[in-house]
Amino acid sequence: MKKLLAALLLAFPCAAAAQENPADPLLEALKTELSRSVEKLKDAEPAPLYYLGYEAYDTAYYGVSAKGGAIYSEDDRRGRVLDVDVRVGSPALDNTHEIKGNYAYTNSKQQEAAVLPVEDDAMPLRAEVWNLTDRAYKTALDQYAKVKMNKSVTAEEEDKSSDFIPGSAQAFYEKAAVPQFEKEKFRGMVRRLSEKFKPYDFIYNAHVRLMVQSVNRYMVNSEGSAIVTGGNYVRFVYSLYTRTADGMGLSRTEIYDSDKPGELPDEAAIAGDIDASIAELKALRAAPPAQPYSGPVLMENRAAAVFFHEILGHRLEGHRQKSEESGQTFAKKVGQPIMPDFLSVYDDPTQSRQGAQFLRGFYRYDDEATQAQKAVLVENGVLKGFLMGRSPIKNFSASNGHGRRSEGLGAVARMGNLVAASSKAVPYPELRKRLIEEVKKAGKPFGLLVRDISGGMTITDRAMPQSFSVNATLAYKVYADGRPDEPLRGLNLIGTPLQTFSRILVTGDDPGVFNGDCGAESGQVPVSAIAPSLLFSEMETEKVQKSNARPPVLKPPFADKQEGGN
Repeated sequence: MKKLLAALLLAFPCAAAAQENPADPLLEALKTELSRSVEKLKDAEPAPLYYLGYEAYDTAYYGVSAKGGAIYSEDDRRGRVLDVDVRVGSPALDNTHEIKGNYAYTNSKQQEAAVLPVEDDAMPLRAEVWNLTDRAYKTALDQYAKVKMNKSVTAEEEDKSSDFIPGSAQAFYEKAAVPQFEKEKFRGMVRRLSEKFKPYDFIYNAHVRLMVQSVNRYMVNSEGSAIVTGGNYVRFVYSLYTRTADGMGLSRTEIYDSDKPGELPDEAAIAGDIDASIAELKALRAAPPAQPYSGPVLMENRAAAVFFHEILGHRLEGHRQKSEESGQTFAKKVGQPIMPDFLSVYDDPTQSRQGAQFLRGFYRYDDEATQAQKAVLVENGVLKGFLMGRSPIKNFSASNGHGRRSEGLGAVARMGNLVAASSKAVPYPELRKRLIEEVKKAGKPFGLLVRDISGGMTITDRAMPQSFSVNATLAYKVYADGRPDEPLRGLNLIGTPLQTFSRILVTGDDPGVFNGDCGAESGQVPVSAIAPSLLFSEMETEKVQKSNARPPVLKPPFADKQEGGN
């Protein structure tokens, strides 16, 4: 182990020297302090330090939001945060090993984080790195002692894979420049669009917001890697909310994502979408609450993309196949069919766009200094593999570049750009026709058309049923006798993944994109999902939980002088 660390320290300057990049004070401070820390700590305690990694996030952020024609908040800031990843013991067993019996897997993956100066002054930067390294090292020693004690008093694990996959030195430098744009132009746009909700007295809350974020990640580690990679994330969002007489909260939200402010839709296009969302919310408010249903369901493309992300993607994250707290739905199903043979699923974080649409899940290197790779998960219905970070599992001993996290949390396997592809696709009008045929075949008066869903809940812990419940925020009854579609409110789509995916009959030829931020045990990470519309032979719904709060007793104050849309 000592020889390995010494070799890595010698290799580090060579890996850095090979890069063609300008002098970067933050990168140099991280590299200098890492070399010093490894050299001094490798002999400090009986539990040897075998890996040390730093990841710094240099973030510039601008955000502006408005309600009712007034700017409510405006934020323009810059910040730096540092994570320290310390591993003591050996790759076979280290301080990140799952402690069984008390849901401690997440706790063992916690990392130390600290705020760094935004000025490029070497000594203050190094001082903060040194301080955090000391805390992280002591925490790792304490956790490693707990790991060894836990192993001595608990049953042998089924998956005896090691805790860490050693990596090779990586050198890469590509910073993202902070986007330049006319802030006054967007302030005016946000303010004007927020006024569009004022004539409607059934809208109790609404906001419009612009967010522009530039994130540069600096990664150095004792394996010799020195990586700087950046990305820009631009988001324009509006949301409107109402409440029904029976106490159910209803909302509509529209989000526009790009990596350039200039690629956002223009004000007129967003204003048109707002008008459509207002009409949808008004119709939902007037609709009767949904009753439990079981029968054919047509899920449109963007909703289907969210569905694949929530119901399948999380269950194919590699660490869940090893954790004894996880339900391990697909752990033993590699090589077996888990969905119809016309469906394939892969995750490709190297894909930056789907057509003209920016994908938030794009990245060049994951948060474990591994180059991003396309991971084939399902091929012609057969499970082929899992999303892998640097925590190996049985029969999968290599990372495919999906170790991800947000600040202050340890990396685990996460999605980037999850893509569902179909070889049995028909145009959308044909898909709707097939829905009606399935409704008649099932002897039902209507089927369900789901246009939008929210994250809801997908359970992966072994202590609870391996099921899902996602909220259909915009859904319609589609009648077999040709009557006009009727909006529905207050329904969750429920089921189990093994059964639900087997009930997909055919897909549309209309792949749609979902861009979002996914939260899990390693924090919030930007993700995308792509899927066509899906026709299910059967899916079940249940009523949503709701409050008993009445709508406001008085109408909003701006309704006194305007004709409302109630």
